[in-house]
Amino acid sequence: MAKKDVNSEKKKNNFSRELKSEMKKVTWPTFKELVNSTSAVISIVIIIAAIVFVLDVCFENLNEFGVEKLKSLVSNETTQQENENSSEEGGAALDEEEDTNVVEPEVNPETSGVTTEPEQNSTENVVQ
Repeated sequence: MAKKDVNSEKKKNNFSRELKSEMKKVTWPTFKELVNSTSAVISIVIIIAAIVFVLDVCFENLNEFGVEKLKSLVSNETTQQENENSSEEGGAALDEEEDTNVVEPEVNPETSGVTTEPEQNSTENVVQ
């Protein structure tokens, strides 16, 4: 076991020496180069952000005005086609729908053509 501890200790020392020697070989930028590079990166990021913002606003407006208008045109065309189809069928389907939804007023001949609403079954009429 003592040999393993010695070998690991040598490896650690060897690694730290090699790290120091490699770090000495690195060419570090001067302060002026660092500032220039940093300002270039920041300015490019700002320019790209502005381009993305402008494109986002353009696509949003295009979607709002262009696509919504297309949707409304398509919906108007489909409703017009439905209306034309229902009128071409002779109105039979509309007559059936009207019979179920609309209560026609009764005509009283004694009142000379004045129309009245049909009587509703209520408790007032039953208790006379």
